[in-house]
Amino acid sequence: MARLSEDNAALIFKLFEAGKTHAEISSALQQLHVPNCSLMSVRRFCHRHRLTRKRQISDTELEMAIMSAIDKTGPFYGRKFMTGFLSSLGMQVGECRVGRILKEVHQPYNELRRQGARNLNPIPYHAEYMGHKLHLDQNEKLGMFGVTHVLAIDGFSSKIVAHFTMPVKNNLIIYENVYRTAVANNGMWDQLRVDHGREFYLTLYIQEKLSQHRHNTNMPYVQTVSSRNLRVERIWPEVNKWVNYPLKMALVHLLDQELLDMQDNLTKFCVSNLACQVSRVGLGRVVQSWNAHRIPGRGIPNQLAAGSGRARILTEMLPNAAEAAHMYEQELGSSLTWDSSFGSDPFASEQHRCCAEQMFAERFPDISLLFDSVVNSNHSIFQEALFYQMNVTERHVR
Repeated sequence: MARLSEDNAALIFKLFEAGKTHAEISSALQQLHVPNCSLMSVRRFCHRHRLTRKRQISDTELEMAIMSAIDKTGPFYGRKFMTGFLSSLGMQVGECRVGRILKEVHQPYNELRRQGARNLNPIPYHAEYMGHKLHLDQNEKLGMFGVTHVLAIDGFSSKIVAHFTMPVKNNLIIYENVYRTAVANNGMWDQLRVDHGREFYLTLYIQEKLSQHRHNTNMPYVQTVSSRNLRVERIWPEVNKWVNYPLKMALVHLLDQELLDMQDNLTKFCVSNLACQVSRVGLGRVVQSWNAHRIPGRGIPNQLAAGSGRARILTEMLPNAAEAAHMYEQELGSSLTWDSSFGSDPFASEQHRCCAEQMFAERFPDISLLFDSVVNSNHSIFQEALFYQMNVTERHVR
């Protein structure tokens, strides 16, 4: 059998690893008409190739091994994980035996597993009430096309209380349209949480100036890395999926076809202008849906935010963006960027701008229809509107 057994070595190895006995391997080879494959020949082949069966582990040995393993793994390893752990130590046993002995050797742990006990992840963040912590963050997934989103979300309820889409992140715009809007509509938050971006400097300045109107005057704001601004970071994947990526796909398609020159200022201005308008439609829908959806284990943001005792503040006590910027620059001696645009504004006068906008609105009166088509992978209507806006704009700047 020596020569033939070497020719059929792979088959014999496979049968052996499958748990077949020497007799079963011999019988299988005979059915395949392999010559010289008697029971004795199979045993000799296995001995020559050191194919030996693992020693049977007694229940007593297995019980001692499991008790020792429990000391290392704790109460949460069930039969599958415990079998894997024993296997990693070189002890090959069946799941059923492990499960049976697990039930016997430590009854309290078995009862815990039966009731579904598990290690819970300690929550490193806690907001006690609506108005405790307000999170602000920006999203620049469409930054190359002149679109930046900023959201404000309450830490307790996870309700998005303000949002705005702008061409480029800007202190004055963020303060006026996000922070000031959130506070005017909902009252003062005790603490503001942002990342280390410079675009929040004016907002942080006013948050500290109005400290006397907060319930808790300690720590008016906290600046963290973006990855730790958890409440607001969790909404961005949804915004990307439902708003940014569909719109980006339509614009990248034009870039691939070399139909857009993003080095040209007029093109940059028009792309940003229309993309901001269209994405505002999508972002508004995401915000409405988010605030009305049920978060597992927590509740509905709109309902969680209702009936809280926030510190209300009169709108007159909130300076507008220009007033706040003047206060900031005079008191701190620092300068802010007042106007941030994507590309250069091509219009020589407000009249030219109004005429161009009117012509565009006559042909595309409902911007929401552009978003409807883009989000359903129909890019043609949005692209047509973009080229028309570029033509109209160019006509009114000559």
